[in-house]
This record gives sequence, structure tokens and C-alpha cells, in this order.
Amino acid sequence: MTLSKSLYTRAIQCPKSLWLKKYKPEELSPPDASAKARFETGNVVGDLACELFPNGREIPFDAHDFKSMARLTKTYFDEGVENIYEATFIYEGIVVMVDILRQTPLGLELYEVKSSTDVKPIYLHDISIQLYVLEALGFRVGACHVVHINSSYVREEALELEKLFVVVDVTDEVRDLQGSIPAKLEAFEAYLDDKFHEPNIDIGKQCNDPYECDAKAYCWKVQRNIPEYSIFNIFNLGSKKQQELYAKNIVAIEDIPEDFAMTPLQWQKVENWKKQHTFIDHAAIAEFLETLTYPIYHLDFETFQQAVPEWNGVSPYKQIPFQYSLHVEHRDGTLEHKAFLAETGSDPRRTLAEKLVEDIPLHVNILAYNMSFEKGVIASLAQLFPDLHVRLMHLHDTIKDLMLPFQKGHYVTPVMQGSYSIKYVLPALVPEMELAYKKLDGIQNGGDAMNAFASLYGKSLEEQMKVREQLLKYCELDTLAMVKVLGKLRKVCE
Repeated sequence: MTLSKSLYTRAIQCPKSLWLKKYKPEELSPPDASAKARFETGNVVGDLACELFPNGREIPFDAHDFKSMARLTKTYFDEGVENIYEATFIYEGIVVMVDILRQTPLGLELYEVKSSTDVKPIYLHDISIQLYVLEALGFRVGACHVVHINSSYVREEALELEKLFVVVDVTDEVRDLQGSIPAKLEAFEAYLDDKFHEPNIDIGKQCNDPYECDAKAYCWKVQRNIPEYSIFNIFNLGSKKQQELYAKNIVAIEDIPEDFAMTPLQWQKVENWKKQHTFIDHAAIAEFLETLTYPIYHLDFETFQQAVPEWNGVSPYKQIPFQYSLHVEHRDGTLEHKAFLAETGSDPRRTLAEKLVEDIPLHVNILAYNMSFEKGVIASLAQLFPDLHVRLMHLHDTIKDLMLPFQKGHYVTPVMQGSYSIKYVLPALVPEMELAYKKLDGIQNGGDAMNAFASLYGKSLEEQMKVREQLLKYCELDTLAMVKVLGKLRKVCE
């Protein structure tokens, strides 16, 4: 059996996923742009963490020759190199690469670097297989650690690595896992020994925990024909009610028995779907519309995050606004569009804040969809720039939420699939807008926008201009969509 630590943790989550990775990889969903961005972030964080352990030597990665990597590791080890990065060891077909291996008089120390902000249980399994291999090879390991990002760190001038990272001793937890490893390896080997029979493992919590499995679409849609909107949208995965229905081979909402015990909210969702009924509380929607006065400023921000903060006052994974779109809707139906998109490579917050207070006058209605996000961005800017605090907080306090009628159930249609997210509301009310998003070139959702802006630095000028144009078109569509949704609400109240 050939096994890496990533395959081992994959099997910990679900052995079927391991088998598919080995024998039917074409059934796995390829990584999307967000997954690729997370992978790149992990590389950046890993390289920085090595600076906590200076004067080390790195083992160059060679996917086709792990044995050479292991030999070079032994050479560095015998030479007494204190810190070895990506130290590689092989035991009975199990290949592990230790992010940072440190030699001390009390034994080896293992450091597993993660770009997350805490220690997740799966990380313990990750480092446990490393400990297992090293001790099986006769090495004395004194301690095991997880190195992760400190989310409370705020950058001031120069980057302080000792504050950016948290080093957590997990030796006891990892040692507690050692006794179960041989049985796990034996079970995984048994699965892999049978190349022709896919493991019969049913769907369950492991499909999403600790990560959404890249075999989920295959297991759920291809093998089990689970609808896009199913019992799993009504009942939590793994809950007693969900398990009770699934045990009876009930996955479609229309197949849920009439006498099945449900909460009032669950019952309403089920009934709405079965009857394909659209519910509209005209009086409540009219009351909401009466709170709006013209002109209405439809506002939407785009933000991105940095695991390693580049600018002062930024914490890891803090939402940094880099773009906004503003559609100004007048009483006679005319629209003005204003936009801001930050320059590449510099802190965008001050320029964006100044442009925002210039574009939105005092005492007007500002409308957002899920206003807590826009309010959070503006409040953060107000705290950062005292001279703009009063103006920004005035904008903050005048924002109203277009999501409210849907969140409160004043407009419910089966197409929304029990959700009030704009992802479901928009195609339900304005289906042509959904097609407009699909026709966009390159950037079609917020995740795409975030990743695109973060990756601008280093691109050619021509590539940057193309991406910037895509960003502007996407963000403009977001606020135009709000105008259309509001128009639909007005129409149903006519």
C-alpha cells in the first residue's frame, strides 16, 4: 500500500473517498478557484512559518521520486542540520513530509503548519501519521506541534512572525491516537486491495466534515439521484428526522408522509414545496416599501482577505473592501451607476472610504441585500479613519435591508428552496438576471471576484485590465439585480 499523509487524512474522513482517489479519480470534482486560492495561501503561510525556524534546509519536492527526497533528508539529518523543511520519510509504503522537523537534544520536534486560525481535529490525525512513521523508523520524537494563524494579530509596521503565528503543543493528543493507527491502516489497505469493488459506504456527516468531500457530487447526485432540493435542505444532515426518512429511502420532499412529525417552520417549507405554492404577504411588503424614499442608493461591496496582512491595521482574514457598485434609483425610474475599484498592490481602504462618502450624500436611503455585511464594512472603515467617522457612520445608520421581506417570509416561492439568500431569491423573482450572470466572462460570483482581485498583483498590464473590466461588470450586475428585485416587489403590490 502506498499512502501519503493527505491520503491518510482523506481516508480518515471517508475510506470510499480514498478508494475513488486511487481508482476512479475522474469521479472527483476538480478544485475550483477558491480551493486553488486556499492551496496557494497554504504555500505562502508554510514558507513564512519556516522563518520561525531559521538556517534550515528544504527538501525539494519531487512527486516522481520520494525515495530521493528521503535520502536527502537523511543526508541533512546526518549532517546535523537543525531545521529541515519538508523532511521526507518512508515506512512500508507510507510517505510523510514533515513541514518543519527540528533536531534537539531531547529528540525530534514535528511542526505541522496550517493556514487556519485554530487546531482542527483532522490536523491531529495528520501529524499522528507522521509520528507513527518516524517512531516506526526508530527516531525519538520529543514533541509535536501545530502552527496556525493568530486571528487576533493586528499588523503594525513590520510583520511580526512571532505574533502572526500560534504554536500549539499537541503531543499528548497525537500520542493518544497512536494505538488506533495500525487498525486504521489495515482497514484502509483492505479497501485498496479490492480494485474492482467500490466500498459500500453510505452518505452521511462525513460528506461535509471536516471538509466538503470532492466525491460528494458523485455519491449524492450520480449514485443516489438526490435532488437539488431534498430532505437534506429541510433537516440537518445526520439529524434523527433526516436519518429516519433516509432509512425509508425517502429523499424527495414530495415523498415526506403527511403525518411525519415536523416543526411548524419545517412543515411550512414542505407544504410550500409540495403544493408548489407562492405565498405573498402584500400588506407586509407594502409596509416595507413605504419605508423607502427616493433616491434609493443600491450598494454592494466586494472584499478580499489576507492570511498574512500586508498593511497596517489589518488582521489575518479580515474583510478588506476593494470595490463597490452603486445604482442610484430615482422616483421616475431613471438609474445612475457609480463604481469604485481599487488600484492593484496598495491598501484600498482609505481611497474607497473617501470615494464612498463622496458618492453617497447625507439623508438618503441606502439599500443593501443582507445589510449586516455592508454595515460591517462601513463600521470598520469608520473605526479606521476618525476624520471620516461621522460621515461613514451616518451611511451605516441609514442602510436598509432588501433581504427583509424574504427573510421574514413575506415572499416565498418553491424556487427559493426554503432560502432567502440572493442566490435563490434572484432566479425566483428575476430569472433573466440569473442568465445574465452566467453570460459574464471570467467572474460570475463573489468568490470569483475575491480571488481575481487578490491575484492581480504580478499579472501583466494587459491581463490586469481584462480582469478589472470583468470585476466592474460583475459588481455592477449585483446592484442592478437589487434594482430588479425591488421592482418585482413593487409590481406585486400594485
